[in-house]
Amino acid sequence: MGQKVRPTGFRVGIMTPWRSAWYAAKSDFAELLVEDQIIRNFIPKYLKKGLDRKESRPMISDIRIERTRERVTVIVYSSKIGAIIGKKGEKIDKLTKALEKLVRRHIEIKTIEVTRPEIDPQLIAHDIAEQLEKRSSFRRTIKNALGRAMENGAKGVKVQLSGRLGGAEMARCEKGMNGSIPLSTLRCKVDYGFTEAVTPQGNIGIKVWVNNGDFLTGDINDVTDAQASQVQKKPARRRKG
Repeated sequence: MGQKVRPTGFRVGIMTPWRSAWYAAKSDFAELLVEDQIIRNFIPKYLKKGLDRKESRPMISDIRIERTRERVTVIVYSSKIGAIIGKKGEKIDKLTKALEKLVRRHIEIKTIEVTRPEIDPQLIAHDIAEQLEKRSSFRRTIKNALGRAMENGAKGVKVQLSGRLGGAEMARCEKGMNGSIPLSTLRCKVDYGFTEAVTPQGNIGIKVWVNNGDFLTGDINDVTDAQASQVQKKPARRRKG
């Protein structure tokens, strides 16, 4: 079951909150659900337009949407908030106007910084995609991603690449894993990320699973709060004599 079901979908409503927080009548529910997906697809594409090589790409971890009768609040989680806001808020104002023109509603955009991108699966997947697009070795890329995540407090990491790896004629699947990833255990906080790397040989699918702790024991890594997730070290015992 853990290999076939996306772990976030398996845990939504039990251990993981919904990405869209609003209530609607039965007649409007389908329309608003499609509108949420249009917003989530539009924001990354819009932010990538007109970027220079020197400018850093906005690394978006998640987009959550809250609705009221008056407005739609879009919460963007990113490790590079400056690339989204721009100088004096120019970029975020243009993004807000573009979204209002797209959905014809009053939009309010909020940004939350991901302080620990090394253990965020979506940001790990984006980082791997950037390196593959620069023609880096996929085995070295997987090894570096696993090492950084484990060094920053992850309980387990799994990375899977699928496609024409290394420019091979036949597509294949390569996996790398470190630590434990209990996908069928609801008590574990297993986060998931997916993206695609666009290469001259074809697209490469990137899947990342990260085990960020246990809900029952309370030992959970929070990617948006570095201080709360630090583990206190026990003082060294003094030897007698």
